[in-house]
Amino acid sequence: MKLAMIGFGQAGGKIVDKFLEHDQRTGSQVVRSAVAVNTAKADLLGLEQIPQENRVLIGQARVKGHGVGADNELGAEIAEEDIDEIQGAIDSIPVHEVDAFLIVAGLGGGTGSGGSPVVAKHLKRIYTEPVYGLGVLPGSDEGGIYTLNAARSFQTFVREVDNLLVFDNDAWRKTGESVEGGYDEINEEIVRRFGVLFGAGEVEAGDNVAESVVDSSEIINTLGGGGVSTVGYATESVELSNSGGLLSRFKSDGQDDGIESANTTNRVTSLVRKAALGRLTLPCEIEGAERALLVLSGPPKYLNRKGIERGRKWLEEQTGSMEVRGGDYPQNEPSVAAAVLLSGVHNVPRIKELQQVAIEAQDNIDEIRQESEGNLETLVEDEEDELDPLF
Repeated sequence: MKLAMIGFGQAGGKIVDKFLEHDQRTGSQVVRSAVAVNTAKADLLGLEQIPQENRVLIGQARVKGHGVGADNELGAEIAEEDIDEIQGAIDSIPVHEVDAFLIVAGLGGGTGSGGSPVVAKHLKRIYTEPVYGLGVLPGSDEGGIYTLNAARSFQTFVREVDNLLVFDNDAWRKTGESVEGGYDEINEEIVRRFGVLFGAGEVEAGDNVAESVVDSSEIINTLGGGGVSTVGYATESVELSNSGGLLSRFKSDGQDDGIESANTTNRVTSLVRKAALGRLTLPCEIEGAERALLVLSGPPKYLNRKGIERGRKWLEEQTGSMEVRGGDYPQNEPSVAAAVLLSGVHNVPRIKELQQVAIEAQDNIDEIRQESEGNLETLVEDEEDELDPLF
């Protein structure tokens, strides 16, 4: 699947930078074009892979390149005001060569959480290609303002995009880990998972061709119903033998082909279960997911069609969905990986928590507004009482 990626804000820019690095390392060619948008000049300067001409500094008249200070309302206002500057960079994207837009943003800060829904709405108005979001939720230990930003942004972002893929930092940060080290590792995890998913079907002449092809239309159809998505991932290593051949725990040496095939099938199915029931990008119950997609990647000889089919049927049983697609993505890498995309998930504790934060925040705003209006009425009444004896 070929994507035009737009990294909005600090986190979004860094993740898109990592995607480009992953593309170069694996040759997957997922990112057809990449743009970074920010209100902070220093964040744009810190990028390594995104071309200089595709780095857009917005809000210079208002914040002079220093960022919006976690104020996502200001971030949204600046994105609205400078949408023509953002569009100027998007104009350089060969849209006829991409399957979809992907807007990547951290939802806790000001620029990304405020501006990404604005750009999503703008793109959907102009282009016919799907517009997806990849939103990163802040950890609960990052502070109340970031959680509130995420609560506000999430509601708007999910409404403006065709599907919102979510990664929850809360489920991935390790205790005692440094902030910088933690985020670097998290960004690698994001790119690893979504790289396998979006890389499916991107084969060139001379590459290994999949037995059961997963192309961009399969991904688009899985994401097509809208809502929120999460991705599971599991991998098992494949070692190189001294003779240059491949050896793996997937292969049972010394046994006949029938037993070897059965073992490979069982292990592929086991890998699919690990991916779906392990740590998801957004932890949730998989039961009730509206749609699912299974992608198995690795050396062709270890991509067992029967195992993929069994894994797909198991996903149907677990989710209760009849819209479960599956296939393989041959790669000459020393591992076999299963990526499971669950789209239209509902039973998500973190989302319920964010919704509650948004409701409480709105209640507080209403209380403050009512209190202010009450104080104004009291002040007016007091002034009228003081004036009455004069008339």
